[in-house]
Amino acid sequence: MGINVCEIFYSIQGESTFSGLPCVFVRLNGCNLNCRWCDTLYAKEDEGSVMQIEEILQQLERFECNLVEITGGEPLIQKDTPVLVDTLLNKGYQVLVETNGTISINTISDKCIRIVDIKCPSSGESKKNLFCNIDILGEQDEIKFVIADKTDYDFAKDIIINTNLKHINASRIHISPVYGSIKPEQLASWMLNDKIKARLSMQLHKIIWHPDKRGV
Repeated sequence: MGINVCEIFYSIQGESTFSGLPCVFVRLNGCNLNCRWCDTLYAKEDEGSVMQIEEILQQLERFECNLVEITGGEPLIQKDTPVLVDTLLNKGYQVLVETNGTISINTISDKCIRIVDIKCPSSGESKKNLFCNIDILGEQDEIKFVIADKTDYDFAKDIIINTNLKHINASRIHISPVYGSIKPEQLASWMLNDKIKARLSMQLHKIIWHPDKRGV
């Protein structure tokens, strides 16, 4: 049983409700989308390294950190990702899985935090959203909209207002600006004017380090 891993690194969680906490990231290789503003193209283009789950566990142990995020690329395109999640949960880790929202999350344990990205028009991939994932989300799971312009914001606002998200607390619905494409104060202004029930989420790691720095 092998998983294609792009990189494993220890950093500060830059997004989600866990933002600011130390976290170990297991970035898996490969993706089924081509988002225009993707900031991790290397996770799709690099070959990566096939690792056994036991090898991944050995690397995680040396960081002495209980919070682990499995990300990509797109982690759900690999058939053994659910097994990795279950193994980490059984070892006592708190596990986050970030997915692009185009593949069903029902294979991933509801004991982990599933963070589903709903693609907005600027990504060029919004027609591939699998909206039935919203109905699968539990109270602890999270949703993220990455916003590059007003069209993206209006798209996200419509979903937040007109979709049944009552089971998701507003603090777990993230509106995140594409770094360098839109000013955060502009996005904040729209949210306040519309009294939108969501959280403005900055990419903290891009504020702490250079926005193009890898492995943070």
